[in-house]
Parts: sequence; structure tokens; C-alpha cells
Amino acid sequence: MQEMVNTLNDIVWSQALIFLCLGTGLFFSVQTRFVQVRLFREMIHLLFSGKESKRGISSFQALAVSLSGRVGTGNIAGVAAAIGFGGPGAVFWMWVVAFLGASTAYIESTLGQIYKEEDEGQFRGGPAYYIEKAMGQKWYAWIFAITTIIAVGVLLPGVQSNSIGNAAELAFGGHNTVDTFFGTISYTKLIAAATVVTILGIIIFGGVKRIAHVTQVVVPVMALGYIVMAIVIVGIHIADLPGILSMIITDAFTPMAGVGAAIGWGVKRGVYSNEAGQGTGPHAAAACEVQHPAQQGLVQAFSVYIDTLFVCSATAFMILITNQYYVTGVEAAVSGGMLASDIQANSPAFTQLALESVMGGFGKIFVAIALFFFAFTTLLAYYYIAETNVAYIRRTFRFPGELTILKFVLMASVFYGTIRTADLAWGLGDIGVGLMAWLNIVAILILFFMSRPAIKALKDYEAQRKAGVTEYSFDPEALGIKNADFWTKRNGD
Repeated sequence: MQEMVNTLNDIVWSQALIFLCLGTGLFFSVQTRFVQVRLFREMIHLLFSGKESKRGISSFQALAVSLSGRVGTGNIAGVAAAIGFGGPGAVFWMWVVAFLGASTAYIESTLGQIYKEEDEGQFRGGPAYYIEKAMGQKWYAWIFAITTIIAVGVLLPGVQSNSIGNAAELAFGGHNTVDTFFGTISYTKLIAAATVVTILGIIIFGGVKRIAHVTQVVVPVMALGYIVMAIVIVGIHIADLPGILSMIITDAFTPMAGVGAAIGWGVKRGVYSNEAGQGTGPHAAAACEVQHPAQQGLVQAFSVYIDTLFVCSATAFMILITNQYYVTGVEAAVSGGMLASDIQANSPAFTQLALESVMGGFGKIFVAIALFFFAFTTLLAYYYIAETNVAYIRRTFRFPGELTILKFVLMASVFYGTIRTADLAWGLGDIGVGLMAWLNIVAILILFFMSRPAIKALKDYEAQRKAGVTEYSFDPEALGIKNADFWTKRNGD
């Protein structure tokens, strides 16, 4: 099974996808005139400007839902894997893919807003919707929707729950075991799996509003607490910080790293973490109540910064500055840490050992708790994304209890993911991320050359902003944007 997954991963995550992610980010950065820099202050202002309505969630809630998907186990275990397999230089390439990916996040999330629909009293949208409406290719939209349901409903949840189980076992011990159908499993992992599945079920059966209300509280608190802990760790070793920064930059451009490991792992884990271009962000963006589609596009661009430049960097600095890592499969020209290679890099162990080296046993427990909240809120986001794509398919084909079936499948995937091996969980997750990225990035590039709807929306928004309007409006027909039915109907009303 592991060999088959590795083979599929090599195909999906070939050099073509890595350079497609970087190239697309650079392309849209140029086309938007680096919107991620020019309108940075506007992004922060917009976070708190929108309000929740009966049909849609607020800008901040949409940010929290999308961040709950972006800020997950990739920020702890994913960063560790990038360093373990790609060297410290992989961190630099995670920064690059985040900076460039912010423009990609703007494009896809604005498209999600432009082509959203009202479905049973709430807003829905995402790549499947804009592929059908803007590109006119319903077959392509169905492929994306089905791929996404499988990816976020079956493949990706296991990565999040697996890290929760591994972190709990490392923090609280895993010596007491029981023989099951799945093999020998520690009681710690079984308790963790049962706890996550139970709480997850209570929330996802409550709908998108409950998900938004939970994430808007949990995500900011957990992210801020984690960053504060990282600042403490770095502060204790502040004299070593210049050397760490130099090592990250130097290792990023060594001959071995420059053509292979650092770029490959940095981009792979960067996209897994911040999800720019993957097509997940547009689902939360479309659920938001805003005056203009570009507003939510800008908010989602900012979420990429929070995920990678803040939270991922916090993890990387803690691991590197305490020297709690190793590098495998990379030539000696790349720096290595002090840990033995028998510790799984595809796990939260690097991060837990980094905190333990400074704070003793509390460090492991803190990471286990942080990872629980990081991964758990990501599971909530995954469910919402899967539900949205089921709702898309349901427009054409309905069968009884489809959402109930989805909920139980996701909960089963979470339980199984908690107790299986880390390498298998990450391998399956990477396949899901890669397939979604291929389908979505190709789609948004085609849409740019067909009609440039997201660019037109940005220019319209900036023109109104320059004119000093107090209330923004969006008229797709005046901009030459077709099939934006929600906005056309809204203007007519």
C-alpha cells in the first residue's frame, strides 16, 4: 500500500506541479500588480468590516473558516517534514510559495464570490461553480467536485487526525496497547480517536453557522498562543537567530537543494499548509456576505500570510533554533540537526522535542494540545468543503441522505487516520492536495485567458475605492462578466 501511494505521489507531485504552483503565483502577482503588497492595509481593514447575515457569514468568520483549513497539522508536522526531507532551505521556499500564492488566493477566492449561488438559505460556491459558469465546462466541474469530496472527505482528514494521535502518544505515552482489527494500537490513540470523532460529529451536524461560530473563536486564540510560545523559544536563543536565518537562505540555494529537495518539499508542504491554488479557500470565501467580490478575495490573500509567514515560521524557528531535527536524503552540503533519523519526520515529534528542550515535559503536552485544536478546526473546514461539493452535485443528481452519509464517512476516515502510520496518512493526503491543485490551477489560468473576471473585479473595486465611495457595488454585466447570476439578481432586486 505504501509503495503504491509513493508511486502515485511521484506522478502527481512531479516537477511540473511544483513549478506550476510557483509560476502561477508569479504570473498572478504580476497581473494584479502585486496586490498582496499594494493592498495589504486594505486586507486588514476588510477583516472586520463585513457582517453576518441570515444567508452568509461575516468576513472575519469566512477568514476563520478558511484559516481553520489552512492552519492545521501542516503548520506543525508539515514544517517538520519539509525540514527533515528538504533541509532548512525548504523553509525559504515555503515563504516564497506563500508570498506568490497570496495573489493566487486572491484570484480563486474572488472567483468563488463572483459565481456563488444561494442554496437552501445559505451562500455556496467554489471551483466547481466557477468552472461550470465561467468556463462552461460542466464535466470538468463534476471532476473537480468528485475529486474534492474524495480528497477532503476521505484522504486528507486522516493526516490531521493522525498527527493528533501521534502527538498525544508522544505527550502522554503509548505503552499500554490493545490488539484490534487494525493491529496493535495504544489506548492513548484510541482515546484520542474517540474524542475527536465525538466532538467533530456534534459540530458538523450543526451546519455551517455552527462551524463558523466555533472557528472564529478557536482559530485566533490557538494561533496567537502558538506564536507567543515560539517568540519565547526564539527569545531564549535570540543570539542564534541571525545564524538560523543565514542557514535557511544558504541551504535554499545549495546545488542539491536548488534543483530538488528544498524547492520540492518547500512547495509541497507550503501548498499543503496555506492551500493557495488548491481550491479550498474559495468555498469559505463564497459563503461570505460582502458588498464586492474583491473584498473577500483580499481577505483570503491575507490568510495565506497568517498561515505560512506567521504560524509556519514559528514552527520552523523553534525547530531550527533548538537544533531538534535531522535531514535525510540530502547531501552533506545541507545543514543537519542533532536528532537521530529513527524519529518520524512526518510527525509532530520535531516540534514537540524543540519545546521539550526548553520547557521540559510541558513542551510535548503544549504541542499536543495546540495540534489538537489546529487539526480539529481543519477537519471542520474539510467537512464544509466536502458538503459544498455534494451540494453542487445535488443540483443535478440527488439521492436520500447524501450529507448524512458524508458525515459518517468523514468521521470514519478521522478514526482510521488516527491509528494508522504517519507516512501512509501523509502520502494519501498529498495525493488529494496535488489532484485538487492540478485541476484548480489549470482552471483559473484558463479563466484568466478567457475573460479575466477576477482582474476586472479588482480594477472595479480599486476604482470605487479611489472614488471614495461609502458603499461598494458590483455590476458584472457592466464589466462584461457573464453568468454571475447571484450578483445580477441582487442588482435587479
